[in-house]
Amino acid sequence: VTVHVTGKVRHPGVVTLPGGSRVADALRAAGGVRGGASSGSLNLARRLVDGEQIVVGAPRTPGAAGAPAPADPAAAVLDLNSATPQQLEQLPGVGEVLAQRIVEYRDGHGGFRGVEQLREISGIGDRKYADLKDRVHV
Repeated sequence: VTVHVTGKVRHPGVVTLPGGSRVADALRAAGGVRGGASSGSLNLARRLVDGEQIVVGAPRTPGAAGAPAPADPAAAVLDLNSATPQQLEQLPGVGEVLAQRIVEYRDGHGGFRGVEQLREISGIGDRKYADLKDRVHV
């Protein structure tokens, strides 16, 4: 997997790691967290998804990438490759079990390459897919 590690790390940049690597591995490859910085907002045990960006030391707020936060969090369009189970549960018809299946599919397949892959997950039929497809992206 290839990821971009940026923020408060000793050697920010693009790093390539073996499949199955975790966020902690990416931080080590970037020389570790700089003194005085914290990785507390990151899940160090999460498996990496190819092409993702890991920002160390940035506040975790909606719209942190520069976009304004949506007025209604339920109306936000989620990235299937980075959404947490709790965020996925905010989607119509997605509860705890289905959110976990989506995350397990993502982790087991190296991330989503297209929204239509949701159809491959048990519990997502045509109707549920129609409800979800405009609420998510990759």
